[in-house]
Amino acid sequence: MHNHARYLIFFQYIGTNYSGVVKVPPHQLFRKGVQNYLEDAIRRLRPLNPVSLTISSRTDRGVHALSNSAHFDLQRKNDKPPFPDDVLVSALNSHLRTEQIRVTRAHRVPDNFHARYHALSRTYVYRIALGVSHHTLLPLADHFCWDLSNTELDLGAMREAAGLLVGVHDFSSFRAINSDLPFKDPVRTLDVASIQPGSSFVNAHFHREIPLWELAFRGRSFLYKQVRRMTGALVAVGQGRLSVPQLKEVLEVRDSLAYPQGLVAPAHGLFLTRVDYRATDLQFSQQTSEEQSISSGHFED
Repeated sequence: MHNHARYLIFFQYIGTNYSGVVKVPPHQLFRKGVQNYLEDAIRRLRPLNPVSLTISSRTDRGVHALSNSAHFDLQRKNDKPPFPDDVLVSALNSHLRTEQIRVTRAHRVPDNFHARYHALSRTYVYRIALGVSHHTLLPLADHFCWDLSNTELDLGAMREAAGLLVGVHDFSSFRAINSDLPFKDPVRTLDVASIQPGSSFVNAHFHREIPLWELAFRGRSFLYKQVRRMTGALVAVGQGRLSVPQLKEVLEVRDSLAYPQGLVAPAHGLFLTRVDYRATDLQFSQQTSEEQSISSGHFED
């Protein structure tokens, strides 16, 4: 039907007040997921079809996103034509109101497009603040970075260790022990693991800058809590608590129980910053279903 459309939306959120990105059951009233609010906003557009949002990239409670993505189908009443992309963005944001969630852009995509499986890569950035004692950050800044009392880290050792993680590996040692998806293939390809200076906080009360470092990771997909566990291990290397050979041994053991206790980085310093797709996947045209067939396979994340 010509009034049916599939959309890919990109959206951002501050994860502090949400249970994570995926929706939670109705009986869990304490804290909802970002998906709950996005689906409520889509329902306010009064589609004919049931609302079901497919999220590309899972993030946990407290994790933020500068750009996550999802797809959904929308069929308008009374045979009305599909919403233009910019109108859809404005409408959804008006219904999100005061929530700390915003849709940044939308694309009408082919009916067989899949936000998760067609993603080429995902990029996460973890932010670390150095030389932080209690109450020295700007208000709320501690919700967006990991505050370390260390005034410096051994960046050379951290970069050497990060280099060991790049490439194709069995990342079982960096998967959460309580992972609810133990059957997933633990082999992942990490394309980038970089450590770069970020923008410094200037704390007026203490008249000094608080240096920030950003650890960036890019790959097609990641295991549950893999990024936070890699970050924690690299920080431990920078602190001298874990040597580069020890990190290599943890990786090569391929056992989540081999990961040292107490090293996992907290959620609030982590940002999902990009989900990338082929440009041709984001271009909708009136094609036959056979012509719309996209050759890329399905991948887990």
